[in-house]
Amino acid sequence: MSDTGPGTTTNERGAAVAAGGRDALQRAFNTLRQGDVTLALAVIGILVILILPMPRWLLDFMLAVSITLSVLVMMVALFIQRPLEFSAFPTVLLIATILRLSLNLASTRLILANGHEGTDAAGQVIQAFGDFVMGGNFVIGIVVFAILVIVNFVVITKGSTRIAEVSARFSLDAMPGKQMAIDADLSSGLIDEAQARQRRTTLEDENTFFGAMDGAAKFVRGDAIAGLLITFINIVGGIIIGVAQHDLSFGQAADNYTLLTVGDGLVSQIPALIVSTAAGLLVSKAGVVGSADKAVFGQLGGYPRALGMASGLLVVMAFLPGIPMIPFFLLAGGTGYMAWRTTRKREDEAAEEEEESRRQAEAALAQPAEEPIGSALHIDVVRLELGYGLLPLINTQKGHRLTEQIKALRRQLASDLGFVMPPVRIQDNMQLGANSYVIRVKDIEAGSGDLSPNSLLVMDPNGDKIGLPGEDTVEPTFGLPAKWVPESHREEALFRGYTVVDPPTVITTHLTEVIKDNMPELLSYAETQKLLDEMDREHQKLVADLIPGQISLGGVQRVLQALLSERISIRDLPTILEGVAEALGYTHNVTLITEHVRARLARQICHANTSDNGYIPLVTMSPEWEQAFAESLTGSGEERQLAMAPSKLQEFILKVRQTFDQLARQGETPVLLTSPGIRPYVRSVIERFRPATVVMSQNEVHPKARIHTLGQI
Repeated sequence: MSDTGPGTTTNERGAAVAAGGRDALQRAFNTLRQGDVTLALAVIGILVILILPMPRWLLDFMLAVSITLSVLVMMVALFIQRPLEFSAFPTVLLIATILRLSLNLASTRLILANGHEGTDAAGQVIQAFGDFVMGGNFVIGIVVFAILVIVNFVVITKGSTRIAEVSARFSLDAMPGKQMAIDADLSSGLIDEAQARQRRTTLEDENTFFGAMDGAAKFVRGDAIAGLLITFINIVGGIIIGVAQHDLSFGQAADNYTLLTVGDGLVSQIPALIVSTAAGLLVSKAGVVGSADKAVFGQLGGYPRALGMASGLLVVMAFLPGIPMIPFFLLAGGTGYMAWRTTRKREDEAAEEEEESRRQAEAALAQPAEEPIGSALHIDVVRLELGYGLLPLINTQKGHRLTEQIKALRRQLASDLGFVMPPVRIQDNMQLGANSYVIRVKDIEAGSGDLSPNSLLVMDPNGDKIGLPGEDTVEPTFGLPAKWVPESHREEALFRGYTVVDPPTVITTHLTEVIKDNMPELLSYAETQKLLDEMDREHQKLVADLIPGQISLGGVQRVLQALLSERISIRDLPTILEGVAEALGYTHNVTLITEHVRARLARQICHANTSDNGYIPLVTMSPEWEQAFAESLTGSGEERQLAMAPSKLQEFILKVRQTFDQLARQGETPVLLTSPGIRPYVRSVIERFRPATVVMSQNEVHPKARIHTLGQI
């Protein structure tokens, strides 16, 4: 019987185990396909070589990998079309240098440990290089090795180092002039802002590359010196070990260890010579762009001709006498397959681009006449630009739609301030960061910020440090310290009494403050006319009597803008127009008309500034300051202005800041109370350093309002 349990057979269990093994292998394969993981494993493997001994067959394979990498670097250096296409060269050079030195150390272990056994003690590759190049005479091998070292160290490496130093110096000296040339082209209209930004980025990348190559040249120079010292140490140490420990004759020990050491040196110095030549070719190329794994794997495997020639060269090397064919054939097949696949991919992309160009040409022919140039003059009154990472917010995010919140904001502003907020145009901007947004008012940036779409913004009302895991940030609207925390911590944050806000609400709050700060500018002539036209029929007679007989529509607009600038609701438009009509009986000064209207809106203003305790917290001005402001007013009518000495103004600002900061620490948000004649001028001073502070005159205090004086300036 093959049953192992109720309803389960051995074959079924075996199939389940096999399926689990396949899944594990598939997950491991998918992990290795990621460039960063593969590069990390490769670097770890190089470090392991420095520590652990290596078998001969693995040393042969790794030496073949070192030669393949050097040839591929050389071919890429020859076939690149633009300097920035191989900006990862310093990184590749460092990896190749560490790989060669680690293989030197591994071969040194084998040579010194097993050199007495014969010339194959360090693998077939080293033996083949020794026999093929030396021809059985170690003197010839020493001479050839010495020549290679001299060529690499004295000629190529020294020249590359000098070129890198001079290029770095000249590049830095020429950088200001190149930047001025870019600015000049931008100012003259030869290039646009995007092209100028791209040129500046390219210039910075080139300067970065010069500095990197100046240091990378030292790797090549040090590699040559290390190869020479390792060879000398191996020959001397090998002869001593062979004679003293393994009872070999001096001639036999010299023959074995010299052949092995010189063969090892040739295997190391030939790739070093190739990479040094590539360094000389690339010394004037641009800097690294992107992460190391993307740059290395994307650039080394991006040229099918280079891969094809490297594959052909590996096939030829596989047929050299004594060379192990299997590793070279494997690498040749791999590089050849990569060349074929890359070529096919580029052909498919070219065909797709050609087809897309054909479609665009047909669409252009089918399009109607060119759009009038006057459409380019259109300006969006309010525009919200989102990075591509925030685009899901305009669709849906857990039941919250950003567009719905903006609609609710328009209704709220109309209800609270009587101001009809213009429509907000939402569009994506690929030039922004993925999680960035910008609020523009009439095409001018009025606010910006960065979000974490899948997190919550948490703030402590007391200003203390937030004890939750996350990313520290600054709340974009008011500049308060905050932290982005995962959504899983929502309940804990609410339990601790923190303020928790989702990303759409952050944008809506910021948009609200921007709109309130720019309401006077957004209330245009057309919007003012629209407000008057939408008044009830019984109030149209008042409008007809005022406009344009007593005051122009522009005058009414200026009064409304003055009220909105201090965030006073204009929803009670009939009362405002009645106040304007009364003030016109004795003045046409817009400032005086506005002050009279504010007095008519006293009940509304007092209600808006009444605290939760049921009273208006006040800070009054001393008689001395009242007199100082009154005596500093010069001119009359529209020309009336404040002419106070700067030192006196600075003293006033300091006293106001000290008084209000002290009351703010007590949890109070007071109103500054002044006399009617100087209120507009005191407000003009206050709004420059405390724009949120309300300034009222005695005429604006309603008789039934409760007041409480907290201090005096």
